[in-house]
Amino acid sequence: MHPYYAAEQGLVDDVIAPSATRGILIKSPAIPRINHVGLPPRKHGNPPPQD
Repeated sequence: MHPYYAAEQGLVDDVIAPSATRGILIKSPAIPRINHVGLPPRKHGNPPPQD
């Protein structure tokens, strides 16, 4: 898919030159972090050793 076609379809926000990537990223707001959901808290701790 050509990037300008994707932009016309609303699939991308902007088409930039590769040489402008660093400047665009520096000026843009912080890139949202992926919301990582961790494991739920454990219901039970480690059981004592059975002798």
